[in-house]
Amino acid sequence: MGDAAGIGPEIIVRMLAAGLPHPAVVYGDIGILRSAARQFGSSGRVIFHGYSDMQAAVRAKDERKDDGNTVHVAVLSRRAPLPSGLQPGRLDAAAGRAAYDYLCHAIDDAQAGLLRGIVTAPLNKAAMQAGGIDFPGHTEILAERTGTSDYAMMLANDELRVILVTIHVALASVSSLITRESELRTIRLAHLACLQAGIQNPRIAVAGLNPHAGEDGKFGREDIDVIAPAIAQARAEGMDVSGPWPGDTIFMRARRGEFDIVVAQYHDQGLIPVKYLGVDHGVNVTIGLPFIRTSVDHGTAFDIAGQGIADPSSLRAAFDLALAMSVAPASETNSLPRGQN
Repeated sequence: MGDAAGIGPEIIVRMLAAGLPHPAVVYGDIGILRSAARQFGSSGRVIFHGYSDMQAAVRAKDERKDDGNTVHVAVLSRRAPLPSGLQPGRLDAAAGRAAYDYLCHAIDDAQAGLLRGIVTAPLNKAAMQAGGIDFPGHTEILAERTGTSDYAMMLANDELRVILVTIHVALASVSSLITRESELRTIRLAHLACLQAGIQNPRIAVAGLNPHAGEDGKFGREDIDVIAPAIAQARAEGMDVSGPWPGDTIFMRARRGEFDIVVAQYHDQGLIPVKYLGVDHGVNVTIGLPFIRTSVDHGTAFDIAGQGIADPSSLRAAFDLALAMSVAPASETNSLPRGQN
């Protein structure tokens, strides 16, 4: 559900009321969700049922028979309910901690094989930290709780796929984190991401770190000494990868269909092009986890929370992508390129 004080509850209710092609459960607070359904006119359309675990929800599934007018949805939570007076749009430590707890519950169930995938609504980092949880975001929580060391963030929409070598770090730290190992690991994950998306022979482009990809060393040596050797190694492993290409043109080329995915070196280099095309249909995907995880490509939007104007399009796009990736053949979704442990 994400942060209960943000737009998460609203966009979840709106998405559920519109109907989904496959059953879903919500990890969150049933009181908050029921309140959102009443507030946004979906209380008769979406009926929430609360359970403490997936087994209980499955046992009671016969109670939740949908018809043409009603959608029955299981809500799972193993924590105390949030206060009924929680104010939308206001940073709240309890909501921040709860968002973390809901995510951990979903991760544990996915690890146990009870879920085909996880789709996350936005959390608020400041609220989460106020609640005693110090993580930069979803990605790092997912990686730590699953014990995943090789992972990457990918942003995708109908026109671009972009995967990041470095994520939530200061720009001043990026250069030191660009190593042959981190480049090669991200290229391998880019290859895997495309296979999970049903692309049989992925074409991978790597963006340079420096302006003009270093221009033969005039603007820095990282592209020559670090990135290019990693690309050569990936080619030796059988991947169709090229670069490093200048960051100011590579996204345009990918958008035109020349490449299936771009490896970007740092957060804003990769996310600005995707988000410029519109956050409504962008999806955040964590590649490398033992299960599928997608997310909205926007934040908690405290400035509009509770006003009934939040757009659920990105959440629905994230749901549809998770569903598509989770039904790909096992030989594709679980296969890493040669050389990857």
